[in-house]
Amino acid sequence: MTIISSRIPLIYTPKVLELFRNPKNLGRLEDATVVAQAGSPACGDVISIYLKVNDKGVIEKATFESYGCAANIAAASILTEMVKGKTLKEAWEITWEDVTKELGGLPAIKYHCSILAVGALKRAIRKYYSEVKKSLPPWIPKDLSREEKQALEVEELIERMYRKLSAGE
Repeated sequence: MTIISSRIPLIYTPKVLELFRNPKNLGRLEDATVVAQAGSPACGDVISIYLKVNDKGVIEKATFESYGCAANIAAASILTEMVKGKTLKEAWEITWEDVTKELGGLPAIKYHCSILAVGALKRAIRKYYSEVKKSLPPWIPKDLSREEKQALEVEELIERMYRKLSAGE
């Protein structure tokens, strides 16, 4: 099945289409321990990740809110499934490539959706240790991780493109 996105026809896997139509873990988690976001609200593709973490550092619940395309929704949905029951350290090790693989693949132009999902997850984990536990464990680098840097790069690129489009360039 083909879904048209602006001007480019994209081929999505059956799993992406299923999670787009019937996302898992969609919505605000009122009793979340931590919430983090990645993306650009100015022009689309935003993912908010909500995590409920128990005293042993295990993710009991994970939900998301998304503003974006089918790939954005599917990436956030599958990520919440992937992290449930994992320790924060195990969840930290998930890469955007893992998310893309779990979805059965994404068109290259949509990789940023997996990058933003994992970026939001890593921001949530870093925020949990910084704000809730008040110190980072040794397995979280003091500098941003590869995925956190990638999410920032995607956000900056989206913002630059949006500004150019708004200016009529």
